[in-house]
Formats: sequence, C-alpha cells, structure tokens
Amino acid sequence: MQTIGYAAQDTSGHLAPFHFDRRELRSNDVAIEILYSGVCHSDLHTARNDWGWTTYPTVVGHEIVGRVIEVASDVTKHKVGDIVGIGCMVDSCQHCDQCKKGEEQLCREGNTGTYGGTDRVTGEPTKGGYSKHIVARQEFVLKMPDSLDIAKAAPLLCAGITTYSPLRTWGIAEGSRVGVIGMGGLGHMAIKLAAAMGAHVTVMSRSPDKEADAKELGAHAFLVSSDDAAMAEAASTFNLIIDTVPVKHELDPYLPLLDVDGTLCLVGQIGPMAEMNTVPLLLGRRRVAGSPIGGIAETQEMLDFCAAKNILPEVEMIRIDEINHAYERMERSDVRYRFVIDMASLDMAEAA
Repeated sequence: MQTIGYAAQDTSGHLAPFHFDRRELRSNDVAIEILYSGVCHSDLHTARNDWGWTTYPTVVGHEIVGRVIEVASDVTKHKVGDIVGIGCMVDSCQHCDQCKKGEEQLCREGNTGTYGGTDRVTGEPTKGGYSKHIVARQEFVLKMPDSLDIAKAAPLLCAGITTYSPLRTWGIAEGSRVGVIGMGGLGHMAIKLAAAMGAHVTVMSRSPDKEADAKELGAHAFLVSSDDAAMAEAASTFNLIIDTVPVKHELDPYLPLLDVDGTLCLVGQIGPMAEMNTVPLLLGRRRVAGSPIGGIAETQEMLDFCAAKNILPEVEMIRIDEINHAYERMERSDVRYRFVIDMASLDMAEAA
C-alpha cells in the first residue's frame, strides 16, 4: 500500500514529507486510515537519535486513532469502518509466558515497537503514526469506545496507559494516597486517572506555579518539593508516587515520603542515576520500581475506563506541517499538555 508520512532523515530530527510503502496485508492484518496521531516526547528523542538506536529514515508516532479500511481473511476482531487505536507496539512473540498472560509489553523476545522496531516477518524497520495509513496484526489493534472524543483520545494510547498501568499494578483504589512528580503529558494523565480511581492525589513540583492547574486537573493537594518543612511534614504519606520527569534528577528527597511498603515508580526515562541513599528503603520497606506501557488487554481496559469516567487528555490540535515547530515548543514545555496531529492535514496531492 503506497502512503505518505513525515519522516526524519538524519539527526537534525527535522521532519518532512516522505513517500513509502506499507506492507501487503497478511492473513491476520488490519489496514487503517490514520485520523489522529498524538505527539510524544519519545518521538522527538527518536527523530534526533538521542538514545542512539534510530535508523533513518524514521517515521515516528505511537498514539494512533484511525478508521479500518481493509481486513484480511482471518481477521475476526475488527471490521471495515471501525474506529480503532494503536499504541506503542504492533507485535510480540505471542507464545512466551509474558505474552500468554497479556503482558506483551514485557515479551521475552522483545515486543515490536510501532516505530523503530523490526518487523518479525520481513525484518524491515517499522514506521509509525505520522502517516496516512498503517497496517498491523489484529491482536494489537484496540477498539475505541464510542463515547470517547477521538480527536482528543490519541494520547491515551501512550501517556494514558503508561500512567494507568502502575496505578493498577500497585492496586490504587478508593482511599489510596498517590503522589505525582511532574505535570506534563504523562503527569497530567496520572492525576486524572488516579483521581478517577478514588485516590487522594498530590502533585509535587519545585515551585508553586502550577498549583492552580493541578487542582483543575483533579489533584487534591500540592507539595512544593523545594520547601524542606513541607517535605518533612509529608513523610510516610504515600502508597505510590509516580515519577514522570524524563530528565535526570535526584530521587532521595522523595523516598521518605513513601509509607511502609510504598513504591516510587519511574515512568520517565532518565538514564543512569546518581547514588541513592538506601536508608529510607530499608527502614520503611519501601521500593523504587520502573514501569513501561501496559499490555493490550490492560490498554483496552484503560480505554474503557476513560470512556466510563469521561477522562480525556488536555490537547492542542496541530497540522502535520506544524510538527517541527511543535517539537520546539515541546522542548520549552510550551504545551498543555499534549499535541495531537489532525492527519486530515496530510493531503497526499499537496505534499507530493
């Protein structure tokens, strides 16, 4: 299938129109016309090869909402016309213990990323959602609930499930006490989801500037992490702290805030860490953990939960030809809180 997207050709990360072919449908594949594509900070890192594993040309984007336009012979889960989603992965081995229990994101052979992965049949690099069409196996195509506003829902496929999964893993429910560090694309979703689960949510930030925004998103309290007295008073408060900050920072100030058996969960990629004081961990039976996205079943559960609770990301809609400027703004944290590309702006004739 011939299609068009926006691709980076080198480490400048500059995106420009790019014609390429999607694979022919295999027996269990679904072809999708992409309607909306969310913009994740991982897209920018990949486009610029910040993590050292990008293969060019690269078409990024793993927050995808679209319409099914073709199904192959063995497809039973979807039909032409369905509104569907694709998140951060499009395949896995399907036979290891992790895949069999619905945690394809932790596939023993490695899941296949929606972009920058390796197709398990052809060996070709996968290309993502900044494009007009995508082809994926039916098991990795999600049903978008009818009540969700699909123009806003795309970031749920990454930011949503990345924060929903640790909330479910650590049993957050009515009366739980949850802290959220950082209030960007991930953080604002953690606030909304935890509050909807009935948790008491506290946002942590170095300055009080975002307190009003945090309360508007559903937070119950705001903790200024540079205020030593306030931090001391908050000792042993939280069952779970979700750390969404994607740059290197100290964890030590947050460890004493955990209650006994509390968890500080990293969902932002911060790379090598500085030395950590283990005393709070030992004395409180506390832990530091990491969490990626969730599996396909959990992602569908998250979408259904968001539909039931009327939870959507805060988004700003852009055209595809605004993406390079959007990256510049994203680096300045000049977005509340996620960009979404209206893929109707990608007209094949005009971009040719």
